[in-house]
Amino acid sequence: MTSFESTAPGELSDPAVRAAEVPEPGAVTIVVPTFNEAANIGELLHRITESVPSRLPCEVVFVDDSTDDTPEVIAEAAKDCPFPVTVIHREEAVGGLGGAVVEGLKAATSDWIVVMDGDCQHPPSLVPELVATGERSNAGLVVASRYIKGGSRAGLAGNYRVAVSRCATWLTKSLFPRRLHGISDPMSGFFAIRRSAVTAEILQPLGYKILLELAVRSRPREVTEVPFVFQDRYAGESKSTAQEGLRFLRHLLGLRTASPAARMVGFGLIGATGFLPNLLGLYLLTMAGVHYLPAEIVANQFGVAWNFLLIEHLLFRDRRGHRRWWDRAGRFALLANLDLVLRLPLIALFVDRFGMGALPATALALVTTFVLRFVGTEALVYLPRRGHSGAAARGSETARRAA
Repeated sequence: MTSFESTAPGELSDPAVRAAEVPEPGAVTIVVPTFNEAANIGELLHRITESVPSRLPCEVVFVDDSTDDTPEVIAEAAKDCPFPVTVIHREEAVGGLGGAVVEGLKAATSDWIVVMDGDCQHPPSLVPELVATGERSNAGLVVASRYIKGGSRAGLAGNYRVAVSRCATWLTKSLFPRRLHGISDPMSGFFAIRRSAVTAEILQPLGYKILLELAVRSRPREVTEVPFVFQDRYAGESKSTAQEGLRFLRHLLGLRTASPAARMVGFGLIGATGFLPNLLGLYLLTMAGVHYLPAEIVANQFGVAWNFLLIEHLLFRDRRGHRRWWDRAGRFALLANLDLVLRLPLIALFVDRFGMGALPATALALVTTFVLRFVGTEALVYLPRRGHSGAAARGSETARRAA
């Protein structure tokens, strides 16, 4: 980590004058994640200098994943700033832009943290108003929204990006109606949050929608919004790609299946899709002349492999580091095949001991083995081994201290 500081006083802008009517917070940290934004840095810091009043203590923390000379450009531009400027350059972009923001949240030292992009599409002139609104309403989170009166998404380039943004907003609000209540723009990357309202350790970002992650995992009780006009990029090209879109969908699915009940539903739906490769394998093997009994045993493994790949990437993505992949695959396959072994004795037990009919006994056996399989998968395949999480936490702390 490298820190650059400058000493000249800044000037007061109109938004800051409006914000001066309410009590000022202790300080504000502006967190800016960057990826190859060298052409925007000078202008961004100039606008922050012009916008943030000198009576509001301010620091800017850049968390940089760039492959160009962005860190050097920040160092040079910081010489003309009246506030401390810090750059944290990450060699590995863990979690994408959202992961960079989390690193910035951990490094922040101020009462308020304002998160904004480095491409000048988020107007720094709004920073004092975001903070002042939070102080005035005693909110823990203040979102700059494009979708309330006075806001606009004018800076979105083209109808395609507008349509994608609207669909993403509708989808997230439909999946999290309670958590996102009162947030009209969950896709916004521009917001202010109290440092006391952030529990960075529980965040598991993937991609660039960090506000969604914060709102779902550790949303403050009081949330308010201010309108803002999404502006045109000052320089460079948008980092929104089809790959980022897929990461967003994976992130959304991971958030939606974070609770055990939701994971169980997802586990069941994935299990149901396993019938397709199972039946296809059975068809191909029997057509090749294999007897149906060994063909079914082999075909079942196709379904097991299919289910394993899906739950690895959709349900338990954040737990894959606890065991090696072959260990996870072997344990999952063992549990999946035990499901078949247990089902027939259970049906016989329900019919002979409890006098149930064959159909309800089969249905109850399916439900029982499904629940046992889900619980076994969580406990035996994806829970950390004893001592593993503690060692990982100690290693992570050591790495942070070294950095």
